[in-house]
Amino acid sequence: MSAYCCPLCQQPLQRQNQALVCAKGHQFDYAKEGYVNLLPVQFKKSKQPGDNQDMVQARRRFLNAGHYQFMRDALAKEVSACYSGTGYVVDMGCGEGYYSAAMAAQFQDPELVHGIDIAKPAVRYGAKRYPACQFAVASTKQMPMASGCASVVSSVFAPIFADESARLLQDNGHLIVVSPGPRHLAQLKALIYQQVREHTAPDTPPGFNRQRQQLLQQQISLAGEDARDLALMTPFAWKFSEIQMADLASADEVTIDAEFFITVYQKIS
Repeated sequence: MSAYCCPLCQQPLQRQNQALVCAKGHQFDYAKEGYVNLLPVQFKKSKQPGDNQDMVQARRRFLNAGHYQFMRDALAKEVSACYSGTGYVVDMGCGEGYYSAAMAAQFQDPELVHGIDIAKPAVRYGAKRYPACQFAVASTKQMPMASGCASVVSSVFAPIFADESARLLQDNGHLIVVSPGPRHLAQLKALIYQQVREHTAPDTPPGFNRQRQQLLQQQISLAGEDARDLALMTPFAWKFSEIQMADLASADEVTIDAEFFITVYQKIS
C-alpha cells in the first residue's frame, strides 16, 4: 500500500512496478526522477500551475547557498519533536524539497517524509536531488492522501488549508507553520513600498490549538546576485522594475533582516 489515494476516485493506490494503480484501474506512472504526478489535467487551473521556472531557479540558488539554514534546522527539530512514532510527515507546498530533506534527515526512513507541491518543475528537481523523501505533484487544497495518515503536516510560506490539514492528521497530530517574522525582508520591501508594514504572528487555524511559537531573527549579508534571487523568489517580485533588479544584482553587499515565526499547532480531537 502506498501513502496515496487516487485523485479521481479516492480509492487507495497500490505500487505496481513504476506506477501507482487503484482498484478501478486508474494508473499514475512514476517519472524517471522518482516522483509521481497526482494532478490530473482536468484539475489544473492553468497549463503550468504553481511557481514559474524563474522563481523556482532563484529559490533553488538562494536556499542552496545556505542563507536560511538556521530556520531549516529549527524547523527540522520541531518536526522531530512532534512526530508521534507512526504515520507520515507531509510537507505541503514543498517546492524543491529543501525543507523536506532536512525533515527526512531526522528519521532515516525514505518512506516517511512526503513533499507535495503543485509545481512540477520544483517537484522534479526535489525528487532527483533528495532520494530520502517521497515527492508528488498534487494540489495541497485537495490532497490525494488518506484521512488520518499523517503525524505531522508542515507549511513553509505556503497556503494553509486548515480543514485539509486536520483531515490528514491523526488525532492530536501537529501542524507546523513557518511564516514571516515582523521585519522579514524589510530592506527589500523598502525599495518598492512607501510604507513597510511589520508582519504579525499568524492566527490559529480553526480546528487547532496553538502549542508554542518561536521567533527566529538573523541579519544576513548577501552578495548582489543572491539579493536579486531573494527578490525573485518573493510574492512581490513583480513589483521590482528591471532597473531595480539590476541594481540589486550589481551591489557589493546587501544586508537583509530574515525573521521567521515557527508555530506549532495541535489538532483538536
